Amino acid sequence: MKISGVDIRPGNNIEYEGGLWRAVKIQHTQPGKGGAYMQVELKNLIDGRKNNVRFRSAESVERIRLDTKDFQYLYAEGDMLVFMDNETYEQINLPKELLGDAADFLQDGMEVTLEMYEERPISVQLPDTIEATVVEADAVVKGQTASASYKPAILDNGVRVMVPPHIVSGTRIVVDVYAREYVKRAD
Repeated sequence: MKISGVDIRPGNNIEYEGGLWRAVKIQHTQPGKGGAYMQVELKNLIDGRKNNVRFRSAESVERIRLDTKDFQYLYAEGDMLVFMDNETYEQINLPKELLGDAADFLQDGMEVTLEMYEERPISVQLPDTIEATVVEADAVVKGQTASASYKPAILDNGVRVMVPPHIVSGTRIVVDVYAREYVKRAD
Protein backbone atom coordinates (compact mmCIF):
# COMPACT_ATOMS: atom_id res chain seq x y z
CA MET A 1 0.00 0.00 0.00
CA LYS A 2 1.52 3.35 -1.06
CA ILE A 3 1.47 6.19 1.49
CA SER A 4 2.68 9.78 1.26
CA GLY A 5 6.04 10.55 2.84
CA VAL A 6 4.41 12.92 5.34
CA ASP A 7 1.94 10.22 6.48
CA ILE A 8 4.66 8.02 7.99
CA ARG A 9 4.14 7.41 11.72
CA PRO A 10 6.42 5.77 14.34
CA GLY A 11 6.08 1.99 14.18
CA ASN A 12 5.17 1.96 10.46
CA ASN A 13 7.08 -0.59 8.39
CA ILE A 14 8.08 0.66 4.96
CA GLU A 15 10.06 -0.48 1.94
CA TYR A 16 12.77 2.08 1.14
CA GLU A 17 15.67 1.70 -1.31
CA GLY A 18 15.10 -2.04 -1.58
CA GLY A 19 15.20 -2.68 2.20
CA LEU A 20 12.65 -3.19 4.97
CA TRP A 21 12.63 -0.35 7.50
CA ARG A 22 10.66 0.61 10.62
CA ALA A 23 10.03 4.28 11.44
CA VAL A 24 11.41 4.94 14.93
CA LYS A 25 11.07 8.73 15.29
CA ILE A 26 9.46 11.37 13.12
CA GLN A 27 9.63 15.16 13.01
CA HIS A 28 7.46 17.30 10.75
CA THR A 29 9.31 20.44 9.63
CA GLN A 30 8.01 23.48 7.77
CA PRO A 31 10.93 25.73 6.85
CA GLY A 32 10.20 29.36 6.01
CA LYS A 33 11.38 28.80 2.47
CA GLY A 34 10.52 25.66 0.49
CA GLY A 35 8.02 22.90 1.10
CA ALA A 36 7.29 21.01 4.27
CA TYR A 37 8.95 17.67 4.86
CA MET A 38 8.99 14.81 7.34
CA GLN A 39 12.34 13.95 8.95
CA VAL A 40 12.14 10.20 9.70
CA GLU A 41 14.59 8.05 11.66
CA LEU A 42 14.44 4.57 10.15
CA LYS A 43 15.78 1.28 11.53
CA ASN A 44 16.54 -1.58 9.15
CA LEU A 45 14.54 -4.67 10.12
CA ILE A 46 17.14 -7.07 8.75
CA ASP A 47 20.49 -5.82 10.04
CA GLY A 48 19.54 -3.08 12.55
CA ARG A 49 21.22 -0.15 10.73
CA LYS A 50 19.74 3.30 11.36
CA ASN A 51 19.18 6.01 8.76
CA ASN A 52 17.73 9.54 8.80
CA VAL A 53 15.68 10.38 5.72
CA ARG A 54 13.66 13.42 4.61
CA PHE A 55 10.39 12.74 2.84
CA ARG A 56 8.53 15.50 1.01
CA SER A 57 4.76 15.33 0.64
CA ALA A 58 5.09 14.59 -3.08
CA GLU A 59 7.13 11.44 -2.38
CA SER A 60 5.39 8.16 -1.67
CA VAL A 61 6.68 4.97 -0.05
CA GLU A 62 5.39 1.42 0.07
CA ARG A 63 4.01 0.51 3.49
CA ILE A 64 4.48 -3.18 4.25
CA ARG A 65 2.51 -5.45 6.50
CA LEU A 66 4.31 -7.94 8.69
CA ASP A 67 2.54 -11.14 9.63
CA THR A 68 2.74 -12.12 13.28
CA LYS A 69 2.77 -15.70 14.48
CA ASP A 70 2.98 -17.17 17.98
CA PHE A 71 5.92 -19.43 18.74
CA GLN A 72 7.30 -21.10 21.83
CA TYR A 73 11.00 -20.94 22.76
CA LEU A 74 12.43 -24.44 23.25
CA TYR A 75 16.23 -24.27 23.72
CA ALA A 76 19.53 -22.76 22.60
CA GLU A 77 21.84 -24.68 20.30
CA GLY A 78 25.18 -22.84 20.06
CA ASP A 79 24.50 -19.42 18.46
CA MET A 80 21.07 -20.57 17.27
CA LEU A 81 17.76 -20.50 19.16
CA VAL A 82 15.10 -23.14 18.51
CA PHE A 83 11.43 -22.09 18.39
CA MET A 84 8.28 -24.15 17.80
CA ASP A 85 5.20 -22.99 15.90
CA ASN A 86 2.22 -23.25 18.29
CA GLU A 87 -0.16 -24.29 15.50
CA THR A 88 1.84 -26.71 13.31
CA TYR A 89 4.47 -27.80 15.90
CA GLU A 90 7.21 -27.17 13.30
CA GLN A 91 10.58 -26.15 14.72
CA ILE A 92 12.71 -23.35 13.30
CA ASN A 93 16.24 -22.21 14.16
CA LEU A 94 16.97 -18.48 14.37
CA PRO A 95 20.27 -16.66 15.08
CA LYS A 96 20.65 -15.16 18.56
CA GLU A 97 21.45 -11.73 17.00
CA LEU A 98 17.82 -11.45 15.81
CA LEU A 99 16.76 -10.84 19.45
CA GLY A 100 19.65 -8.58 20.47
CA ASP A 101 20.01 -8.00 24.23
CA ALA A 102 16.55 -9.42 24.91
CA ALA A 103 17.94 -12.95 24.29
CA ASP A 104 19.29 -12.94 27.86
CA PHE A 105 15.70 -13.05 29.16
CA LEU A 106 14.53 -16.09 27.15
CA GLN A 107 13.15 -18.86 29.37
CA ASP A 108 12.31 -22.44 28.37
CA GLY A 109 8.70 -22.66 27.17
CA MET A 110 8.33 -18.85 26.84
CA GLU A 111 5.66 -17.67 24.40
CA VAL A 112 7.07 -15.21 21.83
CA THR A 113 5.71 -13.48 18.72
CA LEU A 114 7.62 -13.69 15.46
CA GLU A 115 7.14 -10.94 12.87
CA MET A 116 7.41 -12.41 9.38
CA TYR A 117 7.65 -10.87 5.92
CA GLU A 118 6.91 -13.22 3.03
CA GLU A 119 7.32 -16.24 5.36
CA ARG A 120 10.78 -15.02 6.48
CA PRO A 121 11.30 -14.19 10.20
CA ILE A 122 12.25 -10.51 10.67
CA SER A 123 12.09 -10.04 14.46
CA VAL A 124 11.15 -11.78 17.69
CA GLN A 125 9.02 -10.00 20.30
CA LEU A 126 9.32 -11.21 23.90
CA PRO A 127 6.77 -10.36 26.60
CA ASP A 128 7.39 -6.84 27.96
CA THR A 129 8.05 -8.14 31.47
CA ILE A 130 9.27 -11.43 32.93
CA GLU A 131 9.67 -12.85 36.43
CA ALA A 132 13.17 -13.68 37.62
CA THR A 133 14.85 -14.62 40.90
CA VAL A 134 17.55 -12.46 42.47
CA VAL A 135 20.57 -14.71 43.11
CA GLU A 136 22.94 -12.06 44.40
CA ALA A 137 22.19 -8.61 45.88
CA ASP A 138 24.63 -6.14 47.44
CA ALA A 139 24.13 -5.01 51.01
CA VAL A 140 22.31 -1.73 51.63
CA VAL A 141 24.57 1.26 52.31
CA LYS A 142 23.19 3.03 55.36
CA GLY A 143 22.57 6.76 55.14
CA GLN A 144 21.85 6.87 51.41
CA THR A 145 18.26 7.98 51.84
CA ALA A 146 18.49 11.50 50.41
CA SER A 147 17.95 10.19 46.89
CA ALA A 148 16.23 7.11 45.55
CA SER A 149 18.89 4.55 46.40
CA TYR A 150 19.07 1.48 44.23
CA LYS A 151 21.60 -1.32 44.56
CA PRO A 152 22.95 -3.75 41.93
CA ALA A 153 21.57 -7.29 41.84
CA ILE A 154 22.26 -10.30 39.62
CA LEU A 155 19.33 -12.40 38.39
CA ASP A 156 19.17 -16.16 37.83
CA ASN A 157 19.73 -15.60 34.08
CA GLY A 158 22.97 -13.67 34.72
CA VAL A 159 21.53 -10.21 33.95
CA ARG A 160 22.51 -7.35 36.27
CA VAL A 161 19.75 -4.87 37.25
CA MET A 162 19.33 -2.13 39.82
CA VAL A 163 16.81 -2.95 42.58
CA PRO A 164 15.41 -1.10 45.64
CA PRO A 165 17.11 -1.66 49.02
CA HIS A 166 14.38 -4.01 50.37
CA ILE A 167 15.08 -6.68 47.70
CA VAL A 168 17.30 -9.49 49.02
CA SER A 169 18.81 -12.61 47.47
CA GLY A 170 16.14 -15.22 46.68
CA THR A 171 13.37 -12.67 45.99
CA ARG A 172 11.25 -13.10 42.81
CA ILE A 173 10.93 -9.80 40.93
CA VAL A 174 9.32 -8.57 37.72
CA VAL A 175 11.83 -7.10 35.23
CA ASP A 176 11.21 -4.99 32.10
CA VAL A 177 12.85 -7.00 29.29
CA TYR A 178 13.71 -4.12 26.95
CA ALA A 179 14.62 -1.42 29.52
CA ARG A 180 16.43 -4.02 31.71
CA GLU A 181 15.08 -2.53 34.92
CA TYR A 182 13.19 -3.54 38.06
CA VAL A 183 9.41 -3.10 37.82
CA LYS A 184 8.01 -4.61 41.04
CA ARG A 185 8.19 -7.52 43.41
CA ALA A 186 6.55 -10.67 42.01
CA ASP A 187 3.40 -11.82 43.82
